[in-house]
Amino acid sequence: QVQLVESGGGLVQAGGSLGLSCAASARTFSTYTMGWFRQAPGKEREFVCSQYIGWPSAATSYADSVKGRFTISRDNAKNTVYLQMNSLKPEDTAVYYCAAGRGLISSMNAGAYDYWGQGTQVTVSS
Repeated sequence: QVQLVESGGGLVQAGGSLGLSCAASARTFSTYTMGWFRQAPGKEREFVCSQYIGWPSAATSYADSVKGRFTISRDNAKNTVYLQMNSLKPEDTAVYYCAAGRGLISSMNAGAYDYWGQGTQVTVSS
C-alpha cells in the first residue's frame, strides 16, 4: 500500500504562483508514474500532468490547458513529486490530487493509477 500526502495548496491571486508537493511512502518510488489531477466543483476529475522516468524511456505529459504554465518534477531521494503552477487563472481553481501508478501507464487516464492522495485545495481569485 502506498500513501500519498499532498501539501502546498492555498489562495492566490490570478497571475500568481503556487507550488504543490506530494510525499509518497512507496519504497520503489522511482518506478511509479506520478500524476496530478484536479477536480473543480460540479466537474469531473481531469488530468493535469504526469511523469515517468523509468525504463524504457522517460515520459512527461501535460494537459493543453496548463502547458507552459505548470511544471511537474520529482525528487526520488525524497520520494516526492512537485507541481509548480505559474500564471494561475481563476479556472485553475480546484482540488488537486496526486496519484501514483505502477510502471509506465496510460497517464492521462485516472483509472490507470493505483493510489491517490486526499487532495489539496487551490483557489485562484480574479
